[in-house]
Amino acid sequence: MSKKVVLKRVTEPLFKTEHFPVSLTFVTMQKRKEKIFALMKQKELDCIIIYCDTEHGTNFEYLTGFITRFEEGLLVLHADGEAYMLLGNENTKMVDYSRLKAQCIHVPFFSLPNQPMQDDGKLTDYFKRAKLSETMKIGIVGWKLFTSEHENNEQLFDLPYYIVDAIKRVSPSVVNATDIFISPSYGARITNNANEFAHYEFGSALASKGILEAMNAIEVGKSEMEIASLMNLQGQRNSVITICATGKRFENANLYPSTKLIELGDRLSLTVSYKGGLSSRSGYVVRDREQLPHNQNDYLEAIVKPYFATVATWLEEIHIGMLGKEIYELVERNLPKDNYNWVLNPGHLTGDEEWLSSMIYPNSLDIIQSGMLMQVDIIPSVKGYAGISVECTIGLADETLRNELKKDYPKLWDAIILRQQFLRNELGIMISDEILPMSDTVAYCRPYLLDKTKVLAIGN
Repeated sequence: MSKKVVLKRVTEPLFKTEHFPVSLTFVTMQKRKEKIFALMKQKELDCIIIYCDTEHGTNFEYLTGFITRFEEGLLVLHADGEAYMLLGNENTKMVDYSRLKAQCIHVPFFSLPNQPMQDDGKLTDYFKRAKLSETMKIGIVGWKLFTSEHENNEQLFDLPYYIVDAIKRVSPSVVNATDIFISPSYGARITNNANEFAHYEFGSALASKGILEAMNAIEVGKSEMEIASLMNLQGQRNSVITICATGKRFENANLYPSTKLIELGDRLSLTVSYKGGLSSRSGYVVRDREQLPHNQNDYLEAIVKPYFATVATWLEEIHIGMLGKEIYELVERNLPKDNYNWVLNPGHLTGDEEWLSSMIYPNSLDIIQSGMLMQVDIIPSVKGYAGISVECTIGLADETLRNELKKDYPKLWDAIILRQQFLRNELGIMISDEILPMSDTVAYCRPYLLDKTKVLAIGN
């Protein structure tokens, strides 16, 4: 039976007013390393080589605690624990601060264009200095899982060609080993301990704060840039491009907030993301149904209510031990793809990057596990209407993990309890105790963006 969705007057959810980053502990970093070594052993890898640049540095950062910013870098990790960092001109100092003890090898090739290369050498020589040899089985770790049915996915690599070519000339036995980090069934990074939950909650909650401030500021006559400036907070690096787009999108191929002014009746999209989670909202710049474009005044019935009912069902039904295919089938039953034209996975894992990987796909036997951080990410697209979005982040935690959070992070735990109560009591979404809202605005959605008081909820 389909859920009844109503517009309801609700007080803003403000349960956590202070946002401070939580550092990863020595114990957490040690556990991360142990996970990777265990998976290397299972895969019979003598060594792994982990790539890093600004956009693709999170597997490197998982062990080292940093990315190489505007340069490239490699972490060479041997099965016996010996580690080398191959770094460009402006990152060699970072080996002294790394959370993983390693020897630095300066590789000028990894520096910015036309910078000094006085100690230049053959790239193969640098790998030999990092103790690679032709007898080793080496795993190359980029950032992407390849799941094509028509390719040998172990032999697809997403590193620059010049790096892969040099590795193969030193050791021809190489495979793609990104799965040991992000496979949705066994990857080291797909589950988190209490310390990691608190670490990532900072970014998720910060994104939520920014999205709420932006929604509260939406008014006719304000510019995209004016609204977008409210979403980028506390000097933190965004994990995706911040979106504030009113009216027609992508004019002149532009992806960024501009000086365009918001007009009555516009479609409007907002998105902001930091480490740990993304918040996204979209709808119409109107106060009520009467202000919708004349041929779209059934927006709530045609798009919004079926979508929100599906999000609510997703939140209520997901649980530890559930198969990925079961979530996929749940969304398909409630919001059929043929009618609502969603094409991406309806939910995915998140962490240092916005999209880690996803276990939600047809026939998936990957299991939902305690410690996972997930984005509620269902994107309907029906021609003639604006979209609707309430993308947000939740965690799944068994009783043991919940008790650890309660003990080690009591202020965060108090906020989580208030968020759970808000979802149940105000929005009518009966989540289980396993579901931990990672921000104040999980499922908080205003389809009429000029009405700051009414949100979607599940009615009786």
